[in-house]
Amino acid sequence: MGLKKRSKVESGFSMSSMTDIVFLLLIFFMITSTLVTPVANKNLSLPKSDHQVSAKPNTTISVTADQEYFVQGEKVSFWQIEKKLQEILADSPEMYVALHVDETVPFSVVGKIRDIAIRNKYKLILATQAK
Repeated sequence: MGLKKRSKVESGFSMSSMTDIVFLLLIFFMITSTLVTPVANKNLSLPKSDHQVSAKPNTTISVTADQEYFVQGEKVSFWQIEKKLQEILADSPEMYVALHVDETVPFSVVGKIRDIAIRNKYKLILATQAK
């Protein structure tokens, strides 16, 4: 008695539904990433400039007119800035730091923060207001 299997089960997998989901997720993340704004102190009067940079910073440093320092909105002392940046940017291959400094702050403060960036090979972006 020869029994023969009449129906074969197809063992293939269709990737079309998976590509649809990936495409929708891609669109979702592209739209939401444009809505993210950097964390900066709102009490700063930034200098004005005609030139704008298109690079997206990984983190921000803010210096108020009273020379209070903020890294990603968290108040720190000047001596804690370098350690805090090293913690935040430990795994980032492209390390961009936006520097928001009140226009009344002496340039020597900007120079000291620039030295920290150079020592750690961070790319520093000075934030300004558009004219």
